[in-house]
Amino acid sequence: MTTEPDTVAAPVGKMEAFTFGEPAPVLDRRELLDYIQCLDNGKWYETPISFDGLAKTFRCSPHHASCIYVKRNILVSTFKPNKLLSRGGFARLALDYLIFGNGYLERRDSIGGRPMSLEHALAKYVRRGLEDGRYWWVNGVRTEQEFKRGAIFHLIEPDVHQEIYGLPEYIGAIQSALLNEASTLFRRKYYINGSHAGYILYVSDAAQDIDDINKMRDALKASKGPGNFRNLFLYSPNGKKDGIQLIPISEVAAKDEFLGIKDATRDDVLAAHRVPPQLLGIVPKNAGGFGSIADAAKVFVKNEIAPLQARFLELNEWLGQEVVAFDTYEIPSDSK
Repeated sequence: MTTEPDTVAAPVGKMEAFTFGEPAPVLDRRELLDYIQCLDNGKWYETPISFDGLAKTFRCSPHHASCIYVKRNILVSTFKPNKLLSRGGFARLALDYLIFGNGYLERRDSIGGRPMSLEHALAKYVRRGLEDGRYWWVNGVRTEQEFKRGAIFHLIEPDVHQEIYGLPEYIGAIQSALLNEASTLFRRKYYINGSHAGYILYVSDAAQDIDDINKMRDALKASKGPGNFRNLFLYSPNGKKDGIQLIPISEVAAKDEFLGIKDATRDDVLAAHRVPPQLLGIVPKNAGGFGSIADAAKVFVKNEIAPLQARFLELNEWLGQEVVAFDTYEIPSDSK
């Protein structure tokens, strides 16, 4: 019969671990994709997902923002401005529609009831009222103002769950865009901390004087960087051969698949937006390249920009007169 000892001897080897500092992502946990429903608060309907979150994700990935901007720029370049809707007003409407899946214009009438101008209203702060034709401006907890009834044009990207608000097409690629951001933040923290050329000091020879080991440990602590992670010291007396080894951490860091994550998430975002990579200035990695940029632009405009232009023509039907019209998108031919 045996009994457990009252005390357990401390392990001979000792390792001091390191940690990375917390990155600063544009979103925290699941606040963006916590999809619920359009709640009724007594005056207006709340949005199905956080529009503040969508606004923040806009710049979380360079490819995500660039895809939206290239669509907006082509739309604006072909738009014909008029006395009711300026080019700048249409640019803001198009950007809101592409980011939030909702675009709003406020019709401002003269004393006689004729439309004088169409002013853009930020989709992030506009809420649809409980009754048809009623909309509210909600900027913060204490600020709310109702628009004139029937004065708001609402362009919606249809959602399969509800018909009150629209949702953008790229929802499925948000996680990839956030992973792209997270990998960049991880690598950025790695270099900012000042110890990215760190190492593991492994000592297996038994020291004649334990004070020598403590001095080595203290010297490592004193030489650390600003603090995102530290060098490691492992003392394992009577261990394996090669009594003292210096193991660079960079050998491990080189295998963290950073480039693989960046490429995979970029492809997800481009697929969600359906934008050819050559239109975004992406450098091909193969000798053959991406093919003709002119041909890619023509197909992109035919399949993506033309349908978007058709959506904005709904404003003409709502107002009863033509205020949205587009020129034909043309690519200059080679003069040679």
